[in-house]
Amino acid sequence: MDGITIALSKGRIFEETLPLLAAAGIIPSGNPETSRKLILDTNRPDVRVVIVRASDTPTYVQYGAADLGIAGKDVLLEHGGLGLYQPLDLNIAKCRMCVAVPAGFDYAQAVQRGARLRVATKYIHTAREHFAAKGVHVDLIKLYGSMELAPLVGLADAIVDLVSSGGTLKANKLVAVEEIMQISARLIVNQAALKIKRELLQPLIDAFAGAVRSGGATP
Repeated sequence: MDGITIALSKGRIFEETLPLLAAAGIIPSGNPETSRKLILDTNRPDVRVVIVRASDTPTYVQYGAADLGIAGKDVLLEHGGLGLYQPLDLNIAKCRMCVAVPAGFDYAQAVQRGARLRVATKYIHTAREHFAAKGVHVDLIKLYGSMELAPLVGLADAIVDLVSSGGTLKANKLVAVEEIMQISARLIVNQAALKIKRELLQPLIDAFAGAVRSGGATP
């Protein structure tokens, strides 16, 4: 395709990206929540949207299957960002990367006495860097979903996961004891595409930037 392909993931990122796309004059033809289509046309014949798993977005953009995409900082840190230009923090899909433990667990005391902690997470790279910087010894356990279950059944002492409202933690009697970083979604662009298709891509990037500055990205 000679036009532009944009990679988005279903759910919060798709919904919160719609105002940004509208600011750039782009309206997708469908909603991935109600359609099984993985490629959505838009009101512009030269722009299409592909629906991918959130953790795959950087890979599609890195290899040129998509010219640009929107991915959370959490995903980009795990991916490494190789081959990607990251011009904008879009200020959407905001949450926190936190360490959480069961309500009765004395995390500070465990860290102070140098205990070796078992930590469940899908963010292995981020967790490893965080605990290494603190000098905390951990065994990292890779999981892909339902992190909150791990401490409840004795698989792990703690989890590293994204926290939005904190409702899921509370419902499972877990508490956030440490914030690792603030997370939001970034615009990512394939570096080769930016050179080859600059005339098409730059207006989009500029429109996104303008929408972010004006608060248009805030749902």
